[in-house]
Amino acid sequence: MDDFEREQEAARAEERGAPRAPDSDTGAPQTKEEGARAARSAKAGVCAVKKEGRDAPPRAEQDIDEASLRYRGAGDAARGGLLGFFIGIAIIVPGVSGSTIAILFRLYEKLLYALGNILKKFRACVRFLLPIALGIGLGFALGFFAVRAFLERAPFSVICLFAGLMTGAWPSLFAQVRGVPRSAGNAGLFLLGILLPVAACLITLFVAPPQRALEGVQWYSLFAFLLLGALVALTQLVPGLSATALLMMAGYFKPLLDSVSLSYWRENPAVFAVYAALALGFVGGLFACSKALSRLFERQKQRSFVCILGLSLASIATLFFNAETLAVYRAWAQGQAFALDFCLGVFLFVLGIAVGAAFVRIEQRRANKIG
Repeated sequence: MDDFEREQEAARAEERGAPRAPDSDTGAPQTKEEGARAARSAKAGVCAVKKEGRDAPPRAEQDIDEASLRYRGAGDAARGGLLGFFIGIAIIVPGVSGSTIAILFRLYEKLLYALGNILKKFRACVRFLLPIALGIGLGFALGFFAVRAFLERAPFSVICLFAGLMTGAWPSLFAQVRGVPRSAGNAGLFLLGILLPVAACLITLFVAPPQRALEGVQWYSLFAFLLLGALVALTQLVPGLSATALLMMAGYFKPLLDSVSLSYWRENPAVFAVYAALALGFVGGLFACSKALSRLFERQKQRSFVCILGLSLASIATLFFNAETLAVYRAWAQGQAFALDFCLGVFLFVLGIAVGAAFVRIEQRRANKIG
């Protein structure tokens, strides 16, 4: 069609009252009927896109690399600090793992990557870890004094709050295993994840060793504390494992808590060598285990999350069935007043579920917007 014929067709279209728009494929004008059909198709496409957006599963986590570690502003960095704050508190609460909190904040894989690659990509990893480390320090200090005091007065309520947060966030793990085939191997991984926290809990209840002393520790015993520190680091990286349960199994939980006092330090200054060995083991174990777990996620991400799904589920149950909580139940059975602690605990459990679920939805919308 030449220019003259196009002008004639445009004039006839204007006489019919249907201004013509150029065809997107050929450049030729559209008729009124063609325009109506195109409008209906466009409207149907928009509705389909909206429906697909509602029904589509949550976006999977993006591949972790150096660029993904960059905070996108002060608010994003503050989110990392808040993660560290809750991890610091979680170290004090029996049965709670710091990695479970990291999963709630959708920063678990980034945390593993940054810790495992800190020597190789020092600047990017340190910038990512710095707000988290500051938050851990603040959370641990507050947890050691304030949360520990609250645990002594209302332990059931504190445990219920963390259990509620973990319960509200637990369904979000299904997004990571969606599409994983149902097989005996995956079922075995899920069962293994359940059995590990349960076994650790049962050991602390029925096979717990006597309390060990920190006084008069020989120099060669410091190597055992190095290993213990590395194992404590592992509990903070694997959801469902608890540093408290590990230290109870080793017989050092109460001695370490009782050693934090000025009078004890004056009488037993050698305890600082124990602290140093635990700290060195913890740092070394943190970097080594993070590197190993990060590589595991690169190769078997979905299968790893199948096991984590079981670990997280069992860790919620063992919060209510461990040496610390059983001591609370025994005190209630012996006549100690429990109505306030129990009612507050139920309220905080429900509140924790709501907050955990809401936080997961916020983080999911944020991830979808960024993605």
